[in-house]
Amino acid sequence: MGAIIEQRARAIARDVATGARTATEVCQAFLDRIRAEEARVSAFNTVMYERALARAAALDGARQAGGGRPDGPPLLGVPVALKDNMCTAGVPTTASSRILRGFLPPYSATVVQRLEAAGAIVIGKTNLDEFAMGSSTENSALGATRNPWDVSRTPGGSSGGSAAAVASRMVSVALGSDTGGSIRQPAAFCGLVGVKPTYGRVSRYGLLAFASSLDQIGPLAHTAEDAALVLQAIAGHDPLDATSSAEPVPDYLAALDRGVSGLRIGVPRAFVGEGVDAAVQRAFAEALERWRAAGARLVDIELPHARFAIPVYYLIATAEASSNLARYDGVRYGHRTALGREDGLREMYDRTRDEGFGAEVKRRVMLGTYVLSAGYYDAYYLKAQQVRTLLRQDYAHAFAACDVVAMPTTPTPAFKLGEKTDDPIQMYLSDVFTVSANLTGLPAISIPAGLSPDRLPIGVQLTGRMFDEATLFAAAHVLEQ
Repeated sequence: MGAIIEQRARAIARDVATGARTATEVCQAFLDRIRAEEARVSAFNTVMYERALARAAALDGARQAGGGRPDGPPLLGVPVALKDNMCTAGVPTTASSRILRGFLPPYSATVVQRLEAAGAIVIGKTNLDEFAMGSSTENSALGATRNPWDVSRTPGGSSGGSAAAVASRMVSVALGSDTGGSIRQPAAFCGLVGVKPTYGRVSRYGLLAFASSLDQIGPLAHTAEDAALVLQAIAGHDPLDATSSAEPVPDYLAALDRGVSGLRIGVPRAFVGEGVDAAVQRAFAEALERWRAAGARLVDIELPHARFAIPVYYLIATAEASSNLARYDGVRYGHRTALGREDGLREMYDRTRDEGFGAEVKRRVMLGTYVLSAGYYDAYYLKAQQVRTLLRQDYAHAFAACDVVAMPTTPTPAFKLGEKTDDPIQMYLSDVFTVSANLTGLPAISIPAGLSPDRLPIGVQLTGRMFDEATLFAAAHVLEQ
């Protein structure tokens, strides 16, 4: 079993395609790993044991009928986990919220359909901060997920379940969603590669919306190669998503060996110089030196409005959440409160939402409703959108001098569970280096960059030009070597 669960996704697909292993053998090995590890980590909301094995058997049957070919589907037989905010037909999809308890979507998200078209086996749905609102996976109504490196610590959030599932080798790769760092921060905390693609690169059809101008789906994997393999499978235009881009998708795997010779790496030293753990600073400096030794050139840049990114994000994201979560009212699906004979529609709405939403979701919905209300819209929401434009201009100016922008992914390694739950501001500041990529729509990647003295993973982040994920993969691959 050990040899299978330690294989990379590309190697698994190749072995299944050639008949060196069966999809059933691979699937069973990962299901056995889940049985052994899940109690320690609590990564999953749902594990689809019977469905996954049936899918594996069907793939084996099709392969045997067609003969073994080394150029089979790119993810043939690869076990994949999905963050539990992606609709999966007939499978509970809860967003880790009481308000969606018992909800079974009648359709699958586009990314799920594309993974399965590429041969993947969806093995389960992973835990998250409720409706993806959080940075530690402690806001889940189903309980916290724990970091496989140290179970007293957070795996990050909101895609903490997906990151923990991959880091503990319960799946080969996973999908998360990233609204302000929710793929990259868990990737950094769990020693993984995590990619937030360009806004519009990956369809959001079937993703339960948090903040529609910020949300994007992306992969979590052990290597840049596996992350590129997954993004290749899910990227591309989707007519079911009006924000999906028709920009052609390049060959990400071919870009891996491009190297970084001549690559200009922008470093906003003033922005990343304060409030960062010493171990993170060292890992960041060492990563920059490794890129420089490989032929890249370091360029000092400025991002003068980056310090405003957190307040801008928490105005725009909460405003959009207030609008998006209005649909959860107990009328059509999900939780509905018990009603007495005298109760009316207003009481049903109020009690349903009070019972169904957790404290953090309520906090953000109330804040978002406030900033959109008459008398406050111009002072808060409109002003935040104006500063968002300034952030975009900062990056446009930076990219005149560099090709990618480098930062730490997080200010610290993984923090203790419970350490920041009583201080929302400190929790929000965990995303200080990640939210700008969502506000600007730019692609960004977190790459493992070593360990802290406590043996906790540290990540570094690269942000690229619109639709230039290929350069991010190339630079990540160099760092891995």
